[in-house]
Amino acid sequence: MNDSTSPFASRHAHLAEILEEHNLDALALNPGPTLTYLTGLHFHLMERPVIALFTREKPPMIVLPELETAKLTSLPFDLQTFTYGDDPATWPAVIAQTVQASGINGRKVGVEPTRMRLLEYRYLKHASPEARFLHADESLAQLRMRKEASEIAAMRKAVDIAQKALLATLPSIRAGVTEKQIAAELTVQLLRAGSEPELAFAPIVSGGPNSANPHASPSDRFLQPGDLLVIDWGAIYDGYVSDLTRTFSIGPVEEEFTQIGRIVAQANAAGRETAGPEIAAEEVDHAARAVIQHAGYGVYFFHRTGHGLGMEAHEPPYIRAGNTLPLLEGMTFTVEPGIYLPGRGGVRIEDNVVITAGGAECLSDLPRDLICLPA
Repeated sequence: MNDSTSPFASRHAHLAEILEEHNLDALALNPGPTLTYLTGLHFHLMERPVIALFTREKPPMIVLPELETAKLTSLPFDLQTFTYGDDPATWPAVIAQTVQASGINGRKVGVEPTRMRLLEYRYLKHASPEARFLHADESLAQLRMRKEASEIAAMRKAVDIAQKALLATLPSIRAGVTEKQIAAELTVQLLRAGSEPELAFAPIVSGGPNSANPHASPSDRFLQPGDLLVIDWGAIYDGYVSDLTRTFSIGPVEEEFTQIGRIVAQANAAGRETAGPEIAAEEVDHAARAVIQHAGYGVYFFHRTGHGLGMEAHEPPYIRAGNTLPLLEGMTFTVEPGIYLPGRGGVRIEDNVVITAGGAECLSDLPRDLICLPA
């Protein structure tokens, strides 16, 4: 059944245009954000394969376990379905039937290289030995990079949930508490504030020397007076992600830590202020990086300034040197410069930004200063 009020018909039409532009005949997807974006369906990766096929000429089709068919009721678009039972010996024939109906054998089929598993690929290749399966990351970036108003609204809510959760967590942070204890409390507060249960990523809580590791995992280390504390966290609302970072001090800290806190805040502001329509992604990186380099800490900022954000915590556009992609209205991404002094401590400040018709809007508004918490 077609429903003109749902976003899926326009998304399917946009996908068909992109496939034609990139000289692809079809797209094969297994469970993940792109499949959800195109269908509204959620499936877990498991031992039972789920494969959706989108072509330029036919309605989409999907092969899935019989136990998942209840998810297909009342879909607002036409979807041809093929189901199988629990006996794996029957699966190849059902997948072959799906492939035959799609007509992809002998044609060029795009796949997501970071999502397509060997499990599904082998079934597809066996059923369509003459098909060419090709890298479709660039095509899919075009599909999802510019967000619709409803997507931005969901991201705005995800930011609000994340910020409320952090504020509710702060009273429990003090010297003598472990990183793991803070991460656990923050996770509880994210759920209480309204985040979906399956977070996009586990919170990063790193204190003292651990804060010099951008992707540290929370440990049993106790916070100590004079520590820097980096908290990188996010929520999910209606399938869309927020991803924020703030840095705190546990009591007073040495002057250099205060200094790099100011520098990173200035770099964050420079990146956000540079962002706008038709500005190259690399220019945002250059603006933030220039502040840190000018201050003499360039060698201690060794990652890109940001990444796209949406149904995934990391997706295009990537805010890095060499990426000349023009930023366009509806693109959403992070601005997260940092300075990391090995063995001592680090500072990172991360905000979520959306490109608007006339500039850029920051969805997050928590203070960016180095906030002093009780020792």
